[in-house]
Amino acid sequence: MKSRDHYLKLLHSRVGNPKMIAHSLASEAVMRALARRLGENEDAWGLAGLLHDIDVELTGADPLRHGPQGALMLEREDLPAEVLDAIAMHNEKATGEKKRTTLFQHALAAGETITGLIFAVALVYPDKKISSVKTKSVTKRMKERIFAASVNRDAIMECEQTGIPLSEFAALALEALSPIEEELGF
Repeated sequence: MKSRDHYLKLLHSRVGNPKMIAHSLASEAVMRALARRLGENEDAWGLAGLLHDIDVELTGADPLRHGPQGALMLEREDLPAEVLDAIAMHNEKATGEKKRTTLFQHALAAGETITGLIFAVALVYPDKKISSVKTKSVTKRMKERIFAASVNRDAIMECEQTGIPLSEFAALALEALSPIEEELGF
């Protein structure tokens, strides 16, 4: 693998939207925390979080192309096959009949998706800070399908496929995001 700095520059060369960059950085932080919790390769899991949406502007977020196209874009970037696989599989709509089955695939799907819910919850707090968000608020909002309606709650619930219950997963994600909230624009 190349350096994180190399991959961050690559992301910036392919993604111009600051909100997508923030989402990618948040996903990286959550994936690193998950890797530590599960005893996995923190660098590989972090890079999957950082790069999973590298094709979003190229594909126009087309749900039938996004994910696998990103993995193809990254094939020559000296990334482990499991990273490319997790990136390809984070959007099952583009994989046809193929479903997520590995720990890494489930972790990336859940990890990148919970960031959107946490961002939405933070924005309804008076100070709009991730560090103010309580785990209970995240789990409560998970049940409110109309709140942040575009957030795929089924993908977030794949945290259970990693052996981590929702409340613990939300706490882990909040703990990962709070230290970088200013970098994320909160």
